[in-house]
Amino acid sequence: MPTVALLNGHTFAGGLMLSQSHDYRLAPSPKGFLCLNEVLFGAPLKPPMAAIFRHRLSPQSYRTLALEGRRFTGQQAVEYGLADATATSLQDALAFVEEKQLTEKAKAGVYGVIKTELHKDLLRELRKDGVDREEDRFNEDQRREGERKEFGKVWFEEWTKENKSKL
Repeated sequence: MPTVALLNGHTFAGGLMLSQSHDYRLAPSPKGFLCLNEVLFGAPLKPPMAAIFRHRLSPQSYRTLALEGRRFTGQQAVEYGLADATATSLQDALAFVEEKQLTEKAKAGVYGVIKTELHKDLLRELRKDGVDREEDRFNEDQRREGERKEFGKVWFEEWTKENKSKL
């Protein structure tokens, strides 16, 4: 069946990720922001989290969301593809459902099949073997980055010992 996320206030981090799992998202208006603020407090996006946003958004919108930690108003969320419309109340959400005829969509019995095919690449990545493979890649990338930083630190210490200022 179709799912609709009515975001009735601030929707940050995991709440924003959960909202992206729905077929339709209605952003708060006029109050409330949507924000993926992990970059602001130093939390990495693990592969399954990143996959959902990468699947839903254009590369430019994903970059702005993930690397800038920008707070989007409801209207900006629609413009960037984070939401399909804005809503101020449950009545607005019900009007959206009626306008899109969402209560009728599941009756033919194929909505789920079509949805699975539409999202097949994301589903493949989110299944256990896909998650395990991506987690292994992520962990290896983190290990290499740690080694690179440690090498740089040791190199710099050696360089400063050998290149004392002559002032």
